[in-house]
Amino acid sequence: MRCKATLALAALLAAANASADTLPLRVGPHAFDAEVAATPAARARGLMGRTHLAADAAMLFVFETPGRQCFWMRDTPLPLSIAFIDASGRIVALADMAPRSETLHCSPGAVRYALEVRQGEFQRRGIRPGTVVDGLPRY
Repeated sequence: MRCKATLALAALLAAANASADTLPLRVGPHAFDAEVAATPAARARGLMGRTHLAADAAMLFVFETPGRQCFWMRDTPLPLSIAFIDASGRIVALADMAPRSETLHCSPGAVRYALEVRQGEFQRRGIRPGTVVDGLPRY
């Protein structure tokens, strides 16, 4: 059943993004264009190997069901910040992640989404835990 849910979610996201490479998100009053990683392969790849990320660009990780999620930066040369987001769209925690590090950064509890941006963007914009993210895919 979980495999069918993963395939259905991937198909819906592919259809939604057929005409656009990104999904527009609002984090509080701030706009980001987020690439979507909704399959296990896309989530594993993430922003690996990227050497640049615009200030308003992001990667949104979508999980089939809420759970504790952990991220590392082994093959990612960019310093990133991550927001862990619960199923209601509220940021529950933030973390800064060093490039090429195997240090795990885990959500404090069950989350449905994670949003990665260029390191420091959340802080520069005053985005904190409790901020609501609008535009998240709801399946």
